[in-house]
Amino acid sequence: MDPERLDRVLAPKADAAWHLHEQTRGLPLALFTLISSAGGLTLAAGQANYAAANTFLDALAAHRHAEGLPAQALAYGLWAARTGLTESIEEDIRLMAARGLPALEVEEALRLFTSAHSKGLPALVPLRVDTATLRSRADELPALLKGLVPQPTRSTARAADRGTDPAALVERLSALPAKEREQELLDVVRAHAAAVLGHAGQDAVRADRGFLDLGFDSLTALELRNRLGALTGSRLTPTLIFDYPSPVKLAAHLRELLFGAEDLEDDLSAATAEELFDILDGEEIFQ
Repeated sequence: MDPERLDRVLAPKADAAWHLHEQTRGLPLALFTLISSAGGLTLAAGQANYAAANTFLDALAAHRHAEGLPAQALAYGLWAARTGLTESIEEDIRLMAARGLPALEVEEALRLFTSAHSKGLPALVPLRVDTATLRSRADELPALLKGLVPQPTRSTARAADRGTDPAALVERLSALPAKEREQELLDVVRAHAAAVLGHAGQDAVRADRGFLDLGFDSLTALELRNRLGALTGSRLTPTLIFDYPSPVKLAAHLRELLFGAEDLEDDLSAATAEELFDILDGEEIFQ
């Protein structure tokens, strides 16, 4: 984020809300409602400016409440309203649902608006959650949501650790012939990409198709980077899917990262030897 991008998003919310606060401070208002966003609370990756702007609204409501002034901030989750603004984010709605945060239907959101004002609290979070889906993502959840799902038992946690143990992955791959390692890593990349995008299995992710064409954005890119980083025990760049823009290219990069460039050279040498053998066996000898 640079100052210009921060200012462009902060100003309509933070500056406007503070202006209204100052201009209405002496008026006998019945309501002073700020429409905030859960994006300021649930770690909206790649949206630092938006998150900060909405957190300011939450803080302003608390500030007014402490001064005895009417105020309430409602940190809404995504609405499922079909408007000009949301027509282009159908994929985002699906991805949010796949992460356990389905969109609010309009009628439900309006009922929550009415209900919130009866609570008398300065800040509330009208947000739909799918606890079953959240439970499957327990190790990735922001702190705000962790209390909504049971914590894994020690035995479950140990089993999960074994499943993402980088040493175990390297050991498993080391036992494979060199040219099978990349295929195994490709399956791993496709499986995690499918999980991030909310698909049922890796067959939905073509090996040679670009990540952006598959539907990745900044949020899902970071989630995939985090998953693969934990799995391989490597510090992966935030621009991972832009540097290696398809599953097959990313798998090749992970293989080189785990086993070194000489592993790729061994494959090339083996392939050259096999081709030479085929040529000689067929008596196709060229000067």
